[in-house]
Amino acid sequence: MAGKSKILVIGGTGYIGKFIVEASAAAGHPTFMLVRESTLSNPQKSHLIQSFRNSGVNFILGDMYDHESLVKAIRQVDVVISPVGYDQLNDQDRILAATKEAGNVKRFFPSEFGNDVDRVHAVEPAASVFRHKAEFRRLVEAARVPYTYVSSNLFAGIFLRTLAQLDATVTPRDEVVILGDGNTKAVYNKEEDIATYTIKAVDDPRTSNKILYIRPPANTTSMNDLITLWESKIGKKLHRTYVPEEQVLKEIQEASPPLNVKLGIRHSVFVKGDQTNFEVEPSFGVEASELYPDVKYATVDEMLDQYV
Repeated sequence: MAGKSKILVIGGTGYIGKFIVEASAAAGHPTFMLVRESTLSNPQKSHLIQSFRNSGVNFILGDMYDHESLVKAIRQVDVVISPVGYDQLNDQDRILAATKEAGNVKRFFPSEFGNDVDRVHAVEPAASVFRHKAEFRRLVEAARVPYTYVSSNLFAGIFLRTLAQLDATVTPRDEVVILGDGNTKAVYNKEEDIATYTIKAVDDPRTSNKILYIRPPANTTSMNDLITLWESKIGKKLHRTYVPEEQVLKEIQEASPPLNVKLGIRHSVFVKGDQTNFEVEPSFGVEASELYPDVKYATVDEMLDQYV
């Protein structure tokens, strides 16, 4: 562990957080998790907590809403990663304030793990979600805390498994709904790979004050190509229903939360192409699979096999 940064994960039992904790421990970083007493005693999380214990993760009792405990926790580490969930996004200023007061953090990873929020063309209410993240970026930059923003694009466990179908739980085998013309490209990444790339970036000076884009070539594909690939694996054609943008926008306006947000994000990704409609410039970003060619990431082709 010599020379490896001490990492504190805030939100380590969340969807992407647990993968980041596991990747940090597996990479040999002294790994710490901010936890509440109620989390440690929660029977629904006991298996996950025990798994972390077995991996050598250190638990620090505290709460992101308790400033004193937060500062105390941050002073024990070098890097803070905040994969907090949607409900806590607007409270990350508490983490930033504690990080600023602690004064020892050499890298901060705020809760991003999706689209690059500075380069989206979203409509409301998704636009507000992205805007809040973008505004927090400006606060981080103004605080002069060294940062890395992780633009990981789509979680494969959610979007690839369902072929991006709203509220689906399994991979479609009969019909599929496609927003737009289906030719816009999006990026699907395995959660474990997102975590691996995030931890790789922790001690890498090339990712300091940059956006880390996880856009591997083999995982960048259109809905039409994705469905064709899936059809070849199951030996069956799916009925494709295309929804023009005008209809998508109408459905977003008529939907209630959280459906309108989910639709808005899909409009941004699959109609506007906000994950792939710009080039990654060295002035603001780096691409993970180029920086770390040693990481053998799971491809869309390989990941689909598990759903056959």
